[in-house]
Amino acid sequence: MATASTPVPSRAVLADLLPAAGSRFGAQARDLALVAGGAAFTGLAAQLSVNVPGSPVPVTGQTFAALLVGTALGTRRGIASLGLYLLAGMAGVPWFAESAAGWSMPSLGYVIGFVLAAGLVGALARRGADRSPLRTAATMALGALAIYAVGVPYLAFALDVPLARAAELGLYPYLVGDALKAALAAGALPLAWKLLGRR
Repeated sequence: MATASTPVPSRAVLADLLPAAGSRFGAQARDLALVAGGAAFTGLAAQLSVNVPGSPVPVTGQTFAALLVGTALGTRRGIASLGLYLLAGMAGVPWFAESAAGWSMPSLGYVIGFVLAAGLVGALARRGADRSPLRTAATMALGALAIYAVGVPYLAFALDVPLARAAELGLYPYLVGDALKAALAAGALPLAWKLLGRR
């Protein structure tokens, strides 16, 4: 980890503050551990799940986890981590919401959207978007928008309903929760930078 006398590059993300590896192999092993850890964290958060009456899309902790993983790991590792989460879940690892797995769920589009969102928020974090509350909240909002941009049309296709109906089922009931998650991230991420003495 960098010390107070060692400035952190302006394009660093939180994962870059971990102790540097002593070799190329060590750096690759650390990146693999971060990718796998991010996927596992998202899978654990997905088990915090509450059904929404009338909707096949539950409220879960996985959206918040996916955005945190993307922000903390940066674009490349974030995409790899959420891509691993998606592919392993489709292959049978029961770590989607409510311990689900496979590829036939109508809510799978949201999980696909996590990969896109992780890349987006990771790229923004590389530009310092997670270091102030307002910018962090905006970053989380853009990440959520990326998730819905994939999830809602996928839901419409899976359920064979119009896009407007899919938005009623898989978008509008979740906006208040997304605002709360953005507010939580807006406090947590800048605080993490502050505690580490990095601005």
